[in-house]
Formats: sequence, structure tokens, C-alpha cells
Amino acid sequence: MKIEDQHLYHGAALTQIAENDEFTAINPLDLLGKRLSSAFRINDNIGVYLKYNAVKPKPNGEFPFTFSQDSLKELAGMAEHLHLKKVFVVLVCYKAREVCVVTLQRLKEMVATREKAAGKAEDQYVLLVTAPKNSQLRLYLNVPGKKGKLLKNTETKVPRNSFPAVLFEA
Repeated sequence: MKIEDQHLYHGAALTQIAENDEFTAINPLDLLGKRLSSAFRINDNIGVYLKYNAVKPKPNGEFPFTFSQDSLKELAGMAEHLHLKKVFVVLVCYKAREVCVVTLQRLKEMVATREKAAGKAEDQYVLLVTAPKNSQLRLYLNVPGKKGKLLKNTETKVPRNSFPAVLFEA
């Protein structure tokens, strides 16, 4: 089987999950008859949706992660149709050697804030992650139409050591 880039970059996060003492199983996810290439069931009831950024960050240190409407529908479907207790978005910032994790619920809140600011739903959303030295990871969206301007109420600080343990918390 040919090794795709996603196998390498997703593997960084999946290995950390598998090394956690609470881990018991991993399985690919099928949604409405379609295999999701970036989604997995962990143990019995945890869903993870992986994305990676393997390029040098932007000059301001941002790692962009694009979520199309199709990506958001897959995420919503994971929660609705697969009866998963928890769904997480796992963002692999390869060049920073960091994994940022956010709940699906928090991602939905961020997107809703962006839609309200834009006055409409958009075709895609670019989630930005920064990994400042000696600090927590930062996850946020920009103001619609303004690069480099943080959209209020979208910033989420993620402790560097939260992944993968946060997946298994009650």
C-alpha cells in the first residue's frame, strides 16, 4: 500500500493516542456508507477528526487549517449518526511539533461567531493555530475580510500537554 502524506502526519497524533493508558481500540469511521479518511473511533465512543499542516507557518506564526462545508457536515454526522459520546478535532502542526485539540462543540461555537460577524454562512472557515514558545497553543478565527485581526470570542487557549489525555477524560 502506498503511504500518503496524511498517513505520516495523522500517525503522529494516532501514536500518541495509542500510547495513552486509557486507549483500547482504534477503528476507521464510515458515515452513511462512506469511509472518512481522516476520522477514527477511539475505544467505543470517542470520535477524532484529524487535519494536518506540514508547511512552514505564516510569518506571524499561524498554522492555517481549512474547514469546508463538507468537512463540517462530516463532523456533524460523526456526532449525530455514529452516537459518539465525544468528538474532537485534532490539528497536527507538524513544523511546530505540536498537536492542538478542540471539541466539536467549541468548533461549532467558533464557526457560529464567525457566521454572525459575516452575516452569513461561508464556503469555508480557516482555523488558525499558533504555538508561542513557553505558552499555551492558541486557536482562533479572524474577523471576516481582515487578515491578522482576531475575531472576538473565538480564541481558545489549549494547554500543550492536554493531548491525548483530554480525549479520555470523563
